[in-house]
Amino acid sequence: MVKYLWYLAVSALERSAKGGTMCKPVHHEVEFNAKPNDVYDAYLDSRRHARITGQSAKMSKKEGAYFTAGDGYISGYNLELVPGKRIVQAWRASEWPEGIYSVLRLELKPKGKGSRAIVDHVGIPDKFRDGVDQGWYDFYWTPMKTYFEEGGE
Repeated sequence: MVKYLWYLAVSALERSAKGGTMCKPVHHEVEFNAKPNDVYDAYLDSRRHARITGQSAKMSKKEGAYFTAGDGYISGYNLELVPGKRIVQAWRASEWPEGIYSVLRLELKPKGKGSRAIVDHVGIPDKFRDGVDQGWYDFYWTPMKTYFEEGGE
């Protein structure tokens, strides 16, 4: 199953490289007042993910597992999980063309007493790129910073 998911992700990247309907990657670097393990756990825990985003989520800490977030608007599969360090997902929005997945890579690094998240999101269909870019700030980075500043539970 995981090999097939990687195939979907690579297909999206190949279409992008050939001038297909994919656009330039979304790249963010965001700092949190929380250790990398805490950010990793909050993102992959259904209850905490939902609390941060304000929308339902069914997440998993297993490679190959299916997940949903954003009240079902976002869905995909965990491709690679390295606890406290890296999350790689095949990721899609419900309004995207059928069978199109992007690849999300979230790398976590210690930064002082907290952490830095380095995010690269590639293979997004062009007409959705700006919305995805802004959505990371609106639904994740801004509320996640608040979540950890308020104690993280």
